[in-house]
Amino acid sequence: MRRLKRLIIAFSLMTLLAPQAMAEKDPKKAPIDRTQAAARAKQYEKGRVLRVDQTRTKFRVKVLKKNGRVVSVDVDKNTGQVNTTKNKDN
Repeated sequence: MRRLKRLIIAFSLMTLLAPQAMAEKDPKKAPIDRTQAAARAKQYEKGRVLRVDQTRTKFRVKVLKKNGRVVSVDVDKNTGQVNTTKNKDN
């Protein structure tokens, strides 16, 4: 009887702690949103954010620099990695 109680307690603890252990093993971050993408682009290309467009995998942020040039910056939705794509004259 005592052994059965110990097994039940051990099994209960395992089932309660298993989801927490699985969450710790999966280090995936939540994807970034528009606001975070705009902030990263603004930090990367010092200027004023004009527009944020969204595709399936990235955000394209258009930034107006102090010299009058418009720069398009791609921000990956999953990783938050920033890449400058092209410059336009204003």
